[in-house]
Amino acid sequence: MADFKKQLASIDRRLLIGGGAALGLTAGFFGLRPSNNGAEATPYFNAMTGALKREKLERPTLVIDRAALDRNIDLLKADLSPGMGYRIVAKSLPALGLVKRIMERAGTDKLMVFHQPFLNYVAANVPGANVLLGKPMPVAAAARFYDHAAPGSFDPARQVEWLIDTPQRLAQYADLAKALGVAMRVNIEIDVGLHRGGVRDKATLKTMLEAIDAAPGLSFSGFMGYDPHLASVPGLLGWQESAIENSKAVYRGFVETARAHYGEAWNRDALTLNTAGSPTYRFHTESKIANEVAVGSALVKPTDFDIPTLEGHEPAAFISTPVLKTAERTEIPGLEFLYGLTSAWDRNSAKTAFIYGGKWLAKPVAPQGLQLNSLFGRSTNQEMLNHSDHISLKPGDHVTFRPTQSEFVFLQFGDIAVYDPAEERIVESWPVFQQGA
Repeated sequence: MADFKKQLASIDRRLLIGGGAALGLTAGFFGLRPSNNGAEATPYFNAMTGALKREKLERPTLVIDRAALDRNIDLLKADLSPGMGYRIVAKSLPALGLVKRIMERAGTDKLMVFHQPFLNYVAANVPGANVLLGKPMPVAAAARFYDHAAPGSFDPARQVEWLIDTPQRLAQYADLAKALGVAMRVNIEIDVGLHRGGVRDKATLKTMLEAIDAAPGLSFSGFMGYDPHLASVPGLLGWQESAIENSKAVYRGFVETARAHYGEAWNRDALTLNTAGSPTYRFHTESKIANEVAVGSALVKPTDFDIPTLEGHEPAAFISTPVLKTAERTEIPGLEFLYGLTSAWDRNSAKTAFIYGGKWLAKPVAPQGLQLNSLFGRSTNQEMLNHSDHISLKPGDHVTFRPTQSEFVFLQFGDIAVYDPAEERIVESWPVFQQGA
């Protein structure tokens, strides 16, 4: 009898231990399970959606919050010291109305253009612009610009600076200027640490300056040193600070070489000494070396620019699109039996909405907690989005995304809808640049 009691006690202990382990595993399972992130859209996004619906914009639409844009422009200008110029990066803001609003509010006529058809368009529609090419263009593209230049007050000899990165490309442009009988201003791309091309040593620079001086149609107009990599250098042990100083020292060295080359003819105020980009413009608020910064994306702040160096800038660009279909379950073709398991594990995958369009470089933000389904796959036609039961979506509702970047995404939706949050209405429509002439 005593042995039997001992056996019962042993069984009880094993059951207790086993039960505790099972409870621990269950608790661990639910502890690791994704939290329910669903929440209805905020009043801000509901008001934006309402404005689009009143305009019958029941299609994927790129929206600019004009008030947020203006605040970003004002912040940029406040960051820059007197004497530091600002050049608008048009590839990141590819709409004429958008560019003109920034030009007016920021008080600048300087643009950076990266595409030959855009250059022709700007020349025809913004005759007062001062344009720096943002990348070295094939010489045939430069020739096409002149072939298609519309008559008007825009003077390429004064208002365009062609970016040149190598002695070989410089020779091609010298031949083009001679063949066309035109004057071309040459801005030299320098490598200040990005290592994506550009002049890397003073000997090459001297050779190029001599070649510019010898070519009747060419003139030296300055330098462009792009440095977005600096924002990604870790601050640990002073690495970022050191990288910034090294980059500025390289730029300063090229400037000093050019100054020595031209001697008494050197006129810094007549040159374009361009640097920075959206992630790094705050490293160059004073004009001790460069005399202008190039900034584009910071003014609309896609998600790729949610970075510490752009603190204070706010999102101003969104994509809004209608919901076409909804389902109370998320069913994957051929794997319907998994619904119970997947929804138990991730409550954010319980329900489904199919939207108008999709597969953009963008992330859903409203309602909160929408997510893509990797098993179902992506679609440019009717993208599947999943969500929890904390969200109620029905056909005709809209969902809102933030683009991850602007330069390509902005060109996918036709005219941009300009939203005024104070009036809660669409107040303008800005056509985007055309990719081809």
